[in-house]
Amino acid sequence: MSVVSVYARRIGVAAASAALAATGLLATAPAAQAAPPTPVSAATARTYLAALTVQAAGSTTGYSRDLFPHWITQSGTCNTRETVLKRDGVNVVTDAACASVSGSWYSEYDGATWTAASDLDIDHVVPLAEAWRSGANTWTTSQRQSFANDLTRPQLIAVTDNVNQAKGDKDPAQWMPSRTAYQCTYARMWVHVKYYWNLSVDPAEKSALQATLDGC
Repeated sequence: MSVVSVYARRIGVAAASAALAATGLLATAPAAQAAPPTPVSAATARTYLAALTVQAAGSTTGYSRDLFPHWITQSGTCNTRETVLKRDGVNVVTDAACASVSGSWYSEYDGATWTAASDLDIDHVVPLAEAWRSGANTWTTSQRQSFANDLTRPQLIAVTDNVNQAKGDKDPAQWMPSRTAYQCTYARMWVHVKYYWNLSVDPAEKSALQATLDGC
């Protein structure tokens, strides 16, 4: 583990970003940066949002991450996490077990660039617990597995691990990426995923998404 990543864990995301900037490790997004599937447009997202069921968030009673099996094998020796790391990184080199041994990753949420895969988490844009509270509690295990490993929709993205942990299971009324340039994209991703998977939104969540999308 690099000194930078250890330092990041000690002082938190904000201070880590400042330290990275001072050492030249904080960079703008590479021009050819790989990314999750492109979400629907802001106009389409507004239409989707209007169609979503609005109701109070449900309970987390009975919830467990184990009810959303991940990370599953995608191809060969590569599981979902490893597949996303290869997709979202630049010049990623993997070993025989599909583990990323080198490369560069730009975290869209906070603008940090990392060169060690261990510094990245794969974020579920719509968190598993949030999905549970908004309808996934009634799904089969197979459906929850498909949701947790969805590479077709913009549901999975490699980001700074500390940032993902700070997000937890919060919805957009409670948390948005600190990098404001990505907030519109994030809202489009969130709505795209919720619409496809027929998940509900609570009133505060819908208001926050509407405000963001109206500014896109």
